[in-house]
Amino acid sequence: MTNPTFKDSPPLTDWVNAYDEAHLATYLRLLDADEEGADWREVVEIVFGLDVISDPDRAKRVHDSHLARARWMTENGYRHLLEPRMQ
Repeated sequence: MTNPTFKDSPPLTDWVNAYDEAHLATYLRLLDADEEGADWREVVEIVFGLDVISDPDRAKRVHDSHLARARWMTENGYRHLLEPRMQ
């Protein structure tokens, strides 16, 4: 399974955006890993394919920003997925 292209941090909007929709599976994987207490370094290597040793600051930023967006999705964003879509 290939990961969709990702940015260092997801676009922060007050609604679910195209980036969020493309990364729903990524968000779920991050939430599951966090719930299980997985080491963030291992998660970044598996989920994003990043080398934590060569660029630890970027790896941490990618992990933390996407996990924060994943949490936002569970608290707010999911409501937008339930609304009717305009064509």
